[in-house]
Amino acid sequence: QKRKISVGDKMAGRHGNKGVVSRVLPVEDMPFLPNGRPLDIVLNPLGVPSRMNIGQVLELHLSLAAKALGFNISTPVFDGANENDIMDTLDVANDYVNGTWEDFQEKYKDILKPEVMDYLGSHLEHRELWKGVPLRRDGKVRLRDGRTGEFFDSPVAIGHMHYLKLHHLVDDKIHARSTGPYSLVTQQPLGGKAQFGGQRFGEMEVWALEAYGAAYTLQEILTVKSDDVVGRVKTYEAIIKGENIPEPGIPESFKVLLKELQSLGLDVRVLRDDGSEVELSENIDYGETDLRSIIEGDRHYNRDESYSDYGYQEQEFKGGELVNVEDSSDVLEDDYTDDSFDLGDDSYDDEE
Repeated sequence: QKRKISVGDKMAGRHGNKGVVSRVLPVEDMPFLPNGRPLDIVLNPLGVPSRMNIGQVLELHLSLAAKALGFNISTPVFDGANENDIMDTLDVANDYVNGTWEDFQEKYKDILKPEVMDYLGSHLEHRELWKGVPLRRDGKVRLRDGRTGEFFDSPVAIGHMHYLKLHHLVDDKIHARSTGPYSLVTQQPLGGKAQFGGQRFGEMEVWALEAYGAAYTLQEILTVKSDDVVGRVKTYEAIIKGENIPEPGIPESFKVLLKELQSLGLDVRVLRDDGSEVELSENIDYGETDLRSIIEGDRHYNRDESYSDYGYQEQEFKGGELVNVEDSSDVLEDDYTDDSFDLGDDSYDDEE
């Protein structure tokens, strides 16, 4: 369906000059030409020098001259108008728009082809759109601020650009997450809206926080907001209970690194400031809390509970008909709760 352009939507020209809509203003607040015509789109000039896609500037200048003259201009690759052609055409357009038709005829009768002069002479009403707009050789015009009516400090390049609305709309991309699924190996949140993932905080973002000296924010992002498995559960509990968030623990990714080093035959130990060794727990003890199923999004958390607890009866086919199966969960529980295993003979007990 058709959707109106909104803040956050992606647009692009034909020169890789993509960007995101940052503000949508009422037409009366937009900058306007000396003759009162408002602009449709304002682009940031900082998007040109570093990317070196000068085609967008040439497109702007040539289209300004072409629109003022009422022409459509073909510019084949490697065989289009060069910079001097564009500046000369802007001069012609300025004389056509802001001078009298008689002066224009006198000046260009020996330069322009007769059919061009005939076309321009039969479309003089087209000049009214650009009357009072000085078209200089550099393609820039002094604009007025739509909110104050004052002139801007510097002249601005204006023209017509073929601009596209891309199929990257903010309504389809907006996404938020509190807790959700985590990767099995790294224990970090998954990525992307489809996986209900978290926001990627990459190397360069880490450098930014380091540059600001935001040590606690950085620690939080690298631990309890990511792969400190015990810490994020305790943090969740603390937030729910309105308590202070506890000290962050060791990220799971660090434990994965240690495992990789161990696979190379390196025995790596982590020491505290006082020289004592940090015990890195293999298994996570969640205590008696049932928050894991909420936080981890683990659908198999209750997998050890028997069907009979919920009123279901397991059945199987015997002799072509369904019969009930004895629930063996009680026997299993007895086996696991006993500290020793009975092997069926006395040899085990004798050794004890």
